[in-house]
Amino acid sequence: MLPLLAICQLAAANAPAQTTHSRPFEAEILAFETMDITNPPPHDAILFTGSSSIRKWTTLAQDFKGHTVINRGFGGSQISDLVYYVDRIVIPYQPQRIVFFAGSNDLDAGKTAEQVFDDFKIFVQRVRAALPKVEMDYISITTSPLRWPEVEQVKKANGLIASWITAQDHLTFINVFPATLGQDRQPKAEFFLADRLHMNARGYALWISIIEPCLK
Repeated sequence: MLPLLAICQLAAANAPAQTTHSRPFEAEILAFETMDITNPPPHDAILFTGSSSIRKWTTLAQDFKGHTVINRGFGGSQISDLVYYVDRIVIPYQPQRIVFFAGSNDLDAGKTAEQVFDDFKIFVQRVRAALPKVEMDYISITTSPLRWPEVEQVKKANGLIASWITAQDHLTFINVFPATLGQDRQPKAEFFLADRLHMNARGYALWISIIEPCLK
């Protein structure tokens, strides 16, 4: 825990120089680091990180009872943002496992499936350089009623990532994509909030049923 506190204290000491927020999400990352000083996170936990579907998962600890979890999701983020901040919100926690969800915002911003795949590989490489044997789970990119027009790119990115993962050690692809579709092969509205983008409690319950077995 001492190395983590030292990193957090150093970040806090440098905070005034970073108030220009030259990089998106800097304020959120600084908030995490400040919280880590006042309420040090547990060692050897399962770290959930990624975009808004992780950030909005406020019941994470209750949903995975029996596991010690840390939530470090920040909404609107892309995989490249996770790469940029990996040394501040992933590596310092020395987690036993990393559960990662991002990629939908990337495609919505115009990135190709190949770019998403390349960014994910860079994220894994950055993590592996510091934590060579940490278990990692990639939750597949999902679709939603709002982003259904992007579904072909979602399928392509998932296919590239899933295929690559099969040849990697300590890395698992968790495919939640099919479970969110109805018999018409369209996203089931019952899993989403009124914004037609983010999941509701039923959507998270579906994820839990698929993710929980992978954590054992």
